[in-house]
Amino acid sequence: MAVAAVQTDPPLLPAAFERWFAARGWQPHPHQIAMLEAAQNGSHALLVAPTGGGKTLAGFLPTLTELSRIAPHGLHTLYVSPLKALAQDIARNLERPIREMGLDIRTETRTGDTSAKQKLSQRVAPPHILLTTPESLSLLLSYPEAAKIFSSLRTVIIDELHAFAPTKRGQLLALALSRVSAIAPAARRVGLSATIRDVDAYRRWLAPGGEAGRVRLVTGRAGAEPEIRILIPEARIPWAGHLGRHALAEIYRRIAQHRTTLVFVNTRASAELVFQELWHLNEDGLEIALHHGSLDREHRQRVEAAMAAGSLRAVVCTSSLDLGIDWGDVDLVIQLGAPKGASRLLQRIGRANHRFDTPSKALLVPANRFEFLECRAALEAVRAHDLDADEIGAGALDVLAQHLMGLACAAPFDPDETFAEVTQAAPYRALDRTEFDRTLGFVENGGYALKAYARYRRIKQGTDGRYFAVSAKVERQHRLNAGTIVAAPTLAVQYRGGRKLGEVEEYFALSLVPGDVFPFSGRLLRFEGLRETTLIVSAARQAQSVRVPVYAGGRLPLSTNLADRVRELIANPRQWGIFPKDVHEWLHLQRSISTLPAPGRLLVETFPRGTGPSRRQFMVAYSFEGRNAHQSLGLLITRRMERLGLKPLGFVGSDYVLAVWSMERVTDPAPLFASDLLDEELREWMAESALMKRSFRNVAVISGLLERKYPGVEKTGRQMTVSSDLIYDVLRRYDPEHVLMDAAWAEAGGRLTDLDRLAGFLKRVQGCIDHRRLRKISPFAVPVMLEIGKEAVYGEALDSILLEEEAVIRDATEPGHG
Repeated sequence: MAVAAVQTDPPLLPAAFERWFAARGWQPHPHQIAMLEAAQNGSHALLVAPTGGGKTLAGFLPTLTELSRIAPHGLHTLYVSPLKALAQDIARNLERPIREMGLDIRTETRTGDTSAKQKLSQRVAPPHILLTTPESLSLLLSYPEAAKIFSSLRTVIIDELHAFAPTKRGQLLALALSRVSAIAPAARRVGLSATIRDVDAYRRWLAPGGEAGRVRLVTGRAGAEPEIRILIPEARIPWAGHLGRHALAEIYRRIAQHRTTLVFVNTRASAELVFQELWHLNEDGLEIALHHGSLDREHRQRVEAAMAAGSLRAVVCTSSLDLGIDWGDVDLVIQLGAPKGASRLLQRIGRANHRFDTPSKALLVPANRFEFLECRAALEAVRAHDLDADEIGAGALDVLAQHLMGLACAAPFDPDETFAEVTQAAPYRALDRTEFDRTLGFVENGGYALKAYARYRRIKQGTDGRYFAVSAKVERQHRLNAGTIVAAPTLAVQYRGGRKLGEVEEYFALSLVPGDVFPFSGRLLRFEGLRETTLIVSAARQAQSVRVPVYAGGRLPLSTNLADRVRELIANPRQWGIFPKDVHEWLHLQRSISTLPAPGRLLVETFPRGTGPSRRQFMVAYSFEGRNAHQSLGLLITRRMERLGLKPLGFVGSDYVLAVWSMERVTDPAPLFASDLLDEELREWMAESALMKRSFRNVAVISGLLERKYPGVEKTGRQMTVSSDLIYDVLRRYDPEHVLMDAAWAEAGGRLTDLDRLAGFLKRVQGCIDHRRLRKISPFAVPVMLEIGKEAVYGEALDSILLEEEAVIRDATEPGHG
């Protein structure tokens, strides 16, 4: 009698892999085995594991083991990274196990740095594993070969998931994943992250149809706790400032004491200045480099290669090196300036000792006294594993428009099928058919006010009801301009007859006159002249007056989590004993002269400054809502002050405080913070503001209405602004319900002005305002007052700033507040 063979699953880890682990003295982590189990069951998975815990290997193990058992054919695994450099780094790391185990697996990257020849080759003969970015994935889906390329796909790995989901890049990626799932329904989705707080929100984002239950949650065991300290300088912590110049000598000493140090700063302008200062201190000739997103690609790649080779002692960098790149020689991370978020700090700390069982070592260097409190709050949040919550909002219509155009470039699409496909993406799960049809109509002809112009007719409906691109030219233009990162217009920086150094933003470049000196790419450069879209420069020696490039969007927002913790630190004097003496005295002085901001309440101080005709009335509010929200609040409050006859003159906001000055004294601040402020003042101001026009330009570019790039030529920022403003004015007058007007409002109200955060703040403070009428400035008001009218300065220009600081501090600390 015949007995049927019992089919069993193959072992989770093949013998070759067990030997490979054993040869390194490794044991697979439990979360790596759990990821193999999820793959064997065909489950989507979200892995949340600490930095250095083998997270990326856990994501790829199922792919490598499966490909080791079969004769690979076609594209098997797609890896999506937020950074081109990270994709390149992961590709290098994958080659090692593939080579050492003799696996017949081909891996390639596809990013903006990939040659056109290789991209064409990938469309004809895709690799088994393709490492890419959201933008490159969307472009690949816009080609007619897309259905064939992705038909064999089994796995999609999304690394650093937290960096995608809350953004428009994440929305574009979610739409691309829905398209991929339509082509390859059996393909699994895998998300990887070390810094997620709301795991269910990310499971919903990752799951087809937004169903969190379809995604298995895998968590890694906690690694070694990071060693985090706050630098207490020998000199006093400054009252104000953001550069941390007082601590740079100590930072240099720490660099000299360690193998490799990453010095993170929060803006590109700060990176340039800090690098210059460290270079002046570099008597030992240590190899110190600079890395940020505006530098030339070849420069960045040289720095990355030198880091990988272990030949650098330090790199001054920005968020361009925040994520995932594995440099084992880094043994210290320095955060210069407050980190602005616990999750961001944890991500940066993880660059040091990128190993599971070795504690990361980090030094926080506050640039001023409020920043000391923020650094202390961030340290405590990391120790408590209290990460920042991310807001994952609804999908934007400009992103949807770009996606629909890409679909039409690949093949004619049916609107009913596409609507069903789009709403499988979590950000668009609640999209109603009316909004979809409005967006589709915009892509078809530009909308009601623009349909008469042929250039806005990009897709057409055939007799079979399917939509297709109207011409090959339209397809080329889409691929040339696609993406959701709308960078500020830039001009190249280049030596006369020499190499390119990188790019600076156009508005800064156009403010220069020949002879001006500015720091860039780790050098002092003299502006010689402008040649078309290139700044011609020469090397400069130290100058008395130096212009500092300022980059739009350079400042990081303060997280709500850290803001709440800073308020709690201020309100709890029992914790002050561990603070440095000067911070301790500052807090006591504020309490004796005015009062302390209390949790759940808003402290508002009013006081005069100046004499005679220059006398001004100041109002300072300690709202702790972040710079973006304070900028919006300042604009709205000054509009209301104008209506109330208070004659406002200006305002300035930091992450912690908003200061407004006027001709007339504010006797009752409550009406200025009334809950109807957004309703009565906001829409009128937004419609008239430059911010709304900037938002419209962004959505017009993302949606494809405005195209900056053409074959061999690129429009200037001024040309783009003129075109955008003209269309905005037309739509505002003749078609105010246009889909892009709605998209611009959503952009301005969300990402640019933190309106949701502002609305919550106004609701909370009703009936909870503590008003202190002072005769002179208070100690807490000093930092924001020193921000008034201040541009980035360098060299001898600092002297006048320091004299001004001394005068303001003297006013805040001497008797006479009454």
